[in-house]
Amino acid sequence: MIHRYRSVIHFVIFVLLSVVLLPGCREKSGEKQPDTQKKYSIYAMMKNGKEYILQTDSLASGEINPEKSGALVVPAPLYYELIVREGRYYSIDRRRSSFVRYKIVNDEFVRDTSVAITGFSSVENYNWLSRDSLMILGYDEDARKVRYVKIDVRNLSITQGTVPIPTPFGNYNWLSIGFSQFLENKLYIGYCYHTYTLDNYTTGDTIYTAILDYPQLTPLKTLKDTRSVYPGGVNTRQSHSFVTEKGDFYFIACPGIASGNYPEKPTGIFRIKKSQEEIDPDYFFNISASPIKNHGYGFWYVGNGKAIVRTERKGLYTGMKDHYKVPHFDFYLLDLEKQTAHRLPLPLDKGTSRQCVLVEKGKVYITVNSGNEGCYVWLLDPETGSLKKGLKFSDDTEYILRLERLTE
Repeated sequence: MIHRYRSVIHFVIFVLLSVVLLPGCREKSGEKQPDTQKKYSIYAMMKNGKEYILQTDSLASGEINPEKSGALVVPAPLYYELIVREGRYYSIDRRRSSFVRYKIVNDEFVRDTSVAITGFSSVENYNWLSRDSLMILGYDEDARKVRYVKIDVRNLSITQGTVPIPTPFGNYNWLSIGFSQFLENKLYIGYCYHTYTLDNYTTGDTIYTAILDYPQLTPLKTLKDTRSVYPGGVNTRQSHSFVTEKGDFYFIACPGIASGNYPEKPTGIFRIKKSQEEIDPDYFFNISASPIKNHGYGFWYVGNGKAIVRTERKGLYTGMKDHYKVPHFDFYLLDLEKQTAHRLPLPLDKGTSRQCVLVEKGKVYITVNSGNEGCYVWLLDPETGSLKKGLKFSDDTEYILRLERLTE
């Protein structure tokens, strides 16, 4: 993530979207959580700018009002940064240089506890190593190093260190980590380099993939590819990669203005076959050259060789200033092997980056923030392509920003 330039953009977006940015969360202790654990967590923003986290057991039907049913998020905004698991919420507190655990108690979103960490302004990528062990990755601008923190989320005990990825060189002064994936006792990290100024940035023309022995983090090899740029993206914001049932790893490269800012390059999907330790030179699903003919960002696996990609619609937005608020996003169902794309007949969606697709037991839930048709969860059968409306959000809802399971 190219944070300085993006931070300017996101600050503007946050101010426009958030009417009130309230002071720090209250820490609470000795209070009981609800006896019954809900299945799903939803993060919504209202038209008045307030943000709520709500939990529910059903996405298939009904209507919900986040302001009445949810917990007010204080401080806001947190929607880009959250990690959700087992009824708990985690994020980085930039101001305090800490990793924070949140919880919902008595319908309030409260700061539970935190631990100091070094050199993190944000989480670029994360992986759950086990039920209770989390690993986060980020770029430390001051030290010019990629850092990791392993966290036992039960007591927030940590182990910190650095990852041996080459620092920016030549005219480059930043790097982004776009994916991190464990494959056969090795850690694959996709990254790229940038040149940034206060009002602009560019991305280098090469995708790099470091293969590291794990847990020693010894470098084994570095893969390079120039068919697109900016591999993956920040995975707290949305999905950009996955491993299929066959053990093949797929990731999307995102050169559009909201990620790589190298729109001359195509959005494309890459593959690393199981046990191959190389980016497949014979596979490149060129999204921009397909019937989609646009750039895309989010990329979710729905099973049986099919995936969903969320893509821009040219001509409906003018740039980053209105990219997040103008409905212009389509959802396409992809066949990864045949390299075919079918547009899902959903209303145009808004919101630049959203955790908006959830796959569960053959069902696919998609949240859509339309301009005139309201905010809904839609249900997709990926085998038949059939769609139907599910949970409806009250008319004063502006965005459904996150949808995820509370428990695995």
